[in-house]
Amino acid sequence: MVAIDLNADLGETVDGVPTADDEAMFAVITSANVACGGHAGDAASMRDAVARAARYGVAVGAHPSYPDRVNFGRVPVAMDPADLAAAVAAQLVALVGAGADLRYVKPHGALYHAVTSDRAHADAVTSAVAALAERLGRPVPVLGLPGEIEGAAASRGLPFVREAFLDRGYLPDGSLVPRAQPGALLDEPELVAARAVRLAVDGVVEAVDGTLVRADAASLCVHGDSPSAVAMARAVRAALDAAGVEVRAPW
Repeated sequence: MVAIDLNADLGETVDGVPTADDEAMFAVITSANVACGGHAGDAASMRDAVARAARYGVAVGAHPSYPDRVNFGRVPVAMDPADLAAAVAAQLVALVGAGADLRYVKPHGALYHAVTSDRAHADAVTSAVAALAERLGRPVPVLGLPGEIEGAAASRGLPFVREAFLDRGYLPDGSLVPRAQPGALLDEPELVAARAVRLAVDGVVEAVDGTLVRADAASLCVHGDSPSAVAMARAVRAALDAAGVEVRAPW
């Protein structure tokens, strides 16, 4: 049986206000990328996310970002690698301190994209993850798109797990359409659900120009803060179940 993980970015509270319907999303997904203070979230939201994950049997992953709450972590930040490593490490420790049985790490926003092409930032992130793995006494996988981060993870003995996005547009080279450009965001549940099945079964995704892009992903992401997030996640889960795809966390 084909198996795939379904993840979402959750626990993203801003000034105490959640950006997503976390309760509804946790009921559908299998892995949660929990904001841990860099771009959003605080101690209370992390504890709430950890408790929800336990109730629904969802794996908890850390979602660290550049320390930039003003821009929600979506703007590139020029940081010294040592400072970035320290910032990421602090976020990981905060989530573990909130009671998380941390199973993986997925960078957020601008940092997510930076580590695919910037080896210094990829090394900074993976050094923080490796330090946590040593503390926990077990490997901590890194979730992301292929690029520099994959090599940086391998150099530190960290498993790397590839993901694909269900509600983001793809360019022909396999990168995501920038959020400010047309076709960057998808919000039609039926379209997103069909994309999920195609990714799980065939390992391909259609780019904005109609070409097919290879995407051998073990995890599929639906953003929790999209207006149609809950409807999309439910449609995806139903479509995968109907197609005979087992939806489970790989951690």
